[in-house]
This record gives sequence, C-alpha cells and structure tokens, in this order.
Amino acid sequence: MFAKLAAPGMCNPDDETPCVDGEPAEETVHADLRSQGQRNHDALKAMGRSVLASGELGKHNGLPATIIVSTTLQDLQSAAGFAVTGGGTLLPLRDVIRLASHSHHYLVVYDKHTREPLYCGRAKRFATPGQRIVLHALERGCTRPGCKAPGYWCQVHHVDGWAKGDGPTDIPKLTLTCGPDNRLIEDGGWTTRKP
Repeated sequence: MFAKLAAPGMCNPDDETPCVDGEPAEETVHADLRSQGQRNHDALKAMGRSVLASGELGKHNGLPATIIVSTTLQDLQSAAGFAVTGGGTLLPLRDVIRLASHSHHYLVVYDKHTREPLYCGRAKRFATPGQRIVLHALERGCTRPGCKAPGYWCQVHHVDGWAKGDGPTDIPKLTLTCGPDNRLIEDGGWTTRKP
C-alpha cells in the first residue's frame, strides 16, 4: 500500500485536490518535499478516511462504526471549547468541525422530534440507532455509580426489565450499562432506577 499511496506526490494534504488514485502529475511529484515518514503518515490517514467514508466498517452495539460527539450549541457556534466522544475523550471543537466536514451527520433533537422513533413502547425490544445516540448524549457511559465504562462499551438496558413485561423501549425507561453491570442486574439480583 505504501508503494502506491506513500509515493511522492500521492495523498499530499498540502495539495488542493490530493491525488489518491492513478498517477500524480509530474509537477506535483517534484514539488513534494515530505519525508518518507510523512508520506507514510499521510497514506495511512488517506486509507483511514477512505474506509470510514465507505460505510463498510459494520456496526458496533447497533450503530454504524462512527465517532459520536456531544457539545453545546454555544461552543459549536463560537468554534471554541470541547466536545465529548461516546468513549469519554475530550476533543477540541476545531477537531470536531474538521471531522464533521468528512462525515455523515446524526443530530440529536430533544423537542418535538418526530422523524426518528424514540418511543417504541413494547412494540420493539431493542433500542433504535436514534435511541442509542440519545443515550450516548445523555449518559456518556455506564450508569452504575462508580463505573467508568464509556458509552462505546455499553449495552442498552430496560430500567423496568423487558423480560418481566414492564419495560417499554422508551428513552425515559432505557439506560446504558456495561456488560458486567448488566449481568449483575440480570443474574445478581441488582435493580435499576433512573431519576
């Protein structure tokens, strides 16, 4: 891969339209002053972007493999501050804006939202992708006090228990729990409550 994508003139972020396929223009090759290490880095970056943009990474806990970030409207408008990923990492807003320019966007709306089903009652047991995104934004990770598992490692749990016939698949009745804590609820006699 490096023979192709890390060759002089390929995948150069300094070019207005970087060459990622075919042969680069000769003037681009001669103008490329990057070291081999820099070209390798840029090739890996181009490959990563390509696979992320392809949509072929599959799913993780019901969502397409993607980066989920939460921030405030004020921070976004000012392009300052930080966003929090579903894994708990703080990202500077300038990085979030840069990543957003190459991504598919999902938007969490909390008022009068009608296009994505956030309330499914007992018609559906598993949380929808929209519900998972809302839970990432609301809870950030496992909700057992003291647990530090990020949202990416969590499962959606019915607060009232689906198996008992009580648990609707609605945001106020769902929470995030990591696998070990979810098993404590199912097998260990623990209970769940949500304020």
